[in-house]
Parts: sequence; C-alpha cells; structure tokens
Amino acid sequence: MLDELTFRKHADAAIESLKKSLIAAEEDGDFEAEEQNGVLNIVFDEPPAKFVITPNAPVRQIWISALSTSFKLDWSDSVNDFILPKDSTPLKPLVARLINEHLGTDSTSLH
Repeated sequence: MLDELTFRKHADAAIESLKKSLIAAEEDGDFEAEEQNGVLNIVFDEPPAKFVITPNAPVRQIWISALSTSFKLDWSDSVNDFILPKDSTPLKPLVARLINEHLGTDSTSLH
C-alpha cells in the first residue's frame, strides 16, 4: 500500500489532470466541472445530476459517486494511474464512460 504522502501526490496530480480534461470537454458536453477543497464535482443540468470525485486517504483510493453507484479506484504502478480493480479501467476513461452513460451519448472523451 502507498504511504499517505505518495498517495496524496498521485491523487492530487490525477484529480488536477482530470479537472483540466473536464474543463476542456465542457464546451462539447452538457456539464460543468468544479473543484472545492480537493473534491471534484461534475454537475449536469439535463438530466440533472452531480458526480463527486474525491480522494480517500485512509484507504488510498479515489472514490467516484456517480449513477447511484460508488466506484473505488486503486493506484496501479504498472499503468501509473488510478484504476477500477474489477476491469482495470483508468480514471479518465472511466469518468468519460460515466458522463456518456448519464448523457446518453458517446461524444465525451477525456485526454
């Protein structure tokens, strides 16, 4: 398991990178990304919803609350990213998939 300092460094970098990708994709998508105190929110007007992405230091995971589900991502040294353990989906592709599922499109991709 990562020590807390290493986890925070990886989590901060991952969330900052995700925020930049979301802001770049806002123009094409029907959502808005906003960060408050290290928590990243993705807010949708239509249909109304809010995804919450937050680092959870005690368990060294990034948690995503979206589509009435909790997704818990672990750090992977092999891909140098946080991944969903059940299928190894990295953070950005997972968030893009969740946004597309919510909006009923496949137009959002995060780089």
